[in-house]
Amino acid sequence: MLVTGGAGFAAGHLLDLLTSPGGGAPAARVLAWHRPGGHPPPPRAGAIEWTGVDLLDDAAVMRAIAAAPPDQVYHLAGATHQGKSFAQPADVLRVNAMGTDHLLRALARHAPSARALVTSTGFVYAPGELAASEDAPLKPASPYALSKLVQELIAQHAGATTSVEVIVCRPFNHLGPGQNADFFAPNFARQVAAIARGTAPPVLKVGNLTARRDLTDVRDVVRAYTMLMAAGRPGDVYNVCSGEAHAVRDVLDGLIALSGIHVDVEVSPELLRPVDQPLLLGTRDRIQAAVGWTPAIPLEGTLRDLLAEWNAKSRPA
Repeated sequence: MLVTGGAGFAAGHLLDLLTSPGGGAPAARVLAWHRPGGHPPPPRAGAIEWTGVDLLDDAAVMRAIAAAPPDQVYHLAGATHQGKSFAQPADVLRVNAMGTDHLLRALARHAPSARALVTSTGFVYAPGELAASEDAPLKPASPYALSKLVQELIAQHAGATTSVEVIVCRPFNHLGPGQNADFFAPNFARQVAAIARGTAPPVLKVGNLTARRDLTDVRDVVRAYTMLMAAGRPGDVYNVCSGEAHAVRDVLDGLIALSGIHVDVEVSPELLRPVDQPLLLGTRDRIQAAVGWTPAIPLEGTLRDLLAEWNAKSRPA
């Protein structure tokens, strides 16, 4: 089996799950791709075969698939930061759309019986005041979300016109240990840890705290991926979400409460986005009915682990 974007946040947790005892692939050959010239893959406990492959290099993707045709593909590679996509819309579109096209065409030619899970995003839905089911209207509000909708169309076309079994899922916001501090929850945790240690002044810099998000622990999310790979129906689209909305402020308050510190909160204009949906909330009825998945890790547990990680990082070597 193959995991693209293997050096990334969610993919790292997926690789840990796949290579753990009883994790779904203890006897399987687990391949992982990373971007050549990017961050080197972090060491992981399981047996993983790493290859540097640029998804925008059509010929390189074709060669890599031909050399080691996978039976299962978790496609997690791509540009993932919504805020940064406003500054680099063309790059985000190329990576998420064209990279997916190159991968699926290579699978159709060299691994035609493969099963592929393509990860989109809950941000493809039109802004609204209700929880979005998979049939809700689509209206991307950022270049990132637009690129993911194009990715979905490419994936669905490949699934309909080739023998590759393609499943699309739409994960909503997920967080947990290992996430880059460019994202709001680890950014808060990094600042809280530094303040608690006394290496930063007691002022937390934040963006929009009123936005409400459907938050799921990344370890629950990747478990959903493996369950969809095993039993999801090709051609279907599945939300991967908790079904509960939390204000960004709730995450901040939770981390502050866990640390026991007192801080001032200051809104920084550079952390505000040109477009920020007031609410992003999904329903998980379809995935629960199809494969029996429900999230198991409460938000407080996720925040506790996230803060513990940044507390450890803040200690001097």
